[in-house]
Amino acid sequence: MDLFSPVTLGELELANRVAMAPLTRMRSGSSGVPGDLVVEHYAQRAGVGLIVTEGTYPNHESQAFVGQPGIVTDEQVAGWRRVADAVHARGGRVVVQVMHGGRVTHPDTNGGRRVVAPSAIAIDGQARTSTGKHPYPVPHALTTGEVRDVVRDFARAAERAVEAGLDGVEIHGANGYLLHEFLAPSSNVRDDEYGGSPENRARLVAEVVTAVADAIGAGRVGLRISPEHGIQDALEPDRADVLATYGSLLDRLRPLGLAYLSVLHRDPAGDLVQELRRRSGVPLMANSGFASVTTREEALALIEAAHADVVAVGRAVIANPDLVERWAGEHPENEIRSHLFYAAGAEGYTDYPALRAG
Repeated sequence: MDLFSPVTLGELELANRVAMAPLTRMRSGSSGVPGDLVVEHYAQRAGVGLIVTEGTYPNHESQAFVGQPGIVTDEQVAGWRRVADAVHARGGRVVVQVMHGGRVTHPDTNGGRRVVAPSAIAIDGQARTSTGKHPYPVPHALTTGEVRDVVRDFARAAERAVEAGLDGVEIHGANGYLLHEFLAPSSNVRDDEYGGSPENRARLVAEVVTAVADAIGAGRVGLRISPEHGIQDALEPDRADVLATYGSLLDRLRPLGLAYLSVLHRDPAGDLVQELRRRSGVPLMANSGFASVTTREEALALIEAAHADVVAVGRAVIANPDLVERWAGEHPENEIRSHLFYAAGAEGYTDYPALRAG
């Protein structure tokens, strides 16, 4: 395999094996509607095989960040339709990452609404809100019935994504947000069917992915997980428990035939990730670069050694809208301006130069 060769993930036909990782950029304003700047940002990066958008909320209380886009209202759907049209006009493919923030939010972020989680355990830390930094609140522990409402909201968000002309969805089961909170024993101490055993902790993610696959077709659905990542107090220190939890999840999902499994882990070629890949039975999107930048050499090696089918790249795609062209031709890369990742406006967002103007 070659990084620059085409690949098919379910119903998604990609021109190359570089994916744009989901990247929170906070440029969608108080309405959560992707506007001109967001459209331009994604259109500029249509040369990657697949764009996975920033995490996008499926209901209002699940908004995790100020300026985060949603896919709840008609106006938000219309904004995403403009993104999809612009990416497709340049020959690209784009899926929206559907993300429920869970307890990683604050009423000053989500419009004064509840903060919810599997259990009433707060994150030890501070939330950045529209009124400054505040301690994370103790969340409301979802009732069994409310958990099922979450499943419905994910499925509705997926239907809206397809209505908007996007090529599919990625379900965000990683990085300490709601679905990961259910998977992790540190954040899930429930005693109903959604807590306790590894199989029970995996139940909600399995139900969400199944409902989304039923709504729009499994070949348009990817799942992102981050076992052992240990971020935002979703701690998974026991490798045996990790294997039992994620193995149970992927065993349940395997018959669906999803488009892909995206795994964020520092060692994509290692035993854990490769075992989960085998259990899933679907193409693997590898992403090692949370604490470090994914390089051209690493991406090439992962594909050439068949450790992954696609490589998700974050910061290098932020700084280089034409990254695939640069990597294919071994051209130099732009300097990454990380201090502007979460700023407002075009600077550090749409003003990175391409190799060729125009």
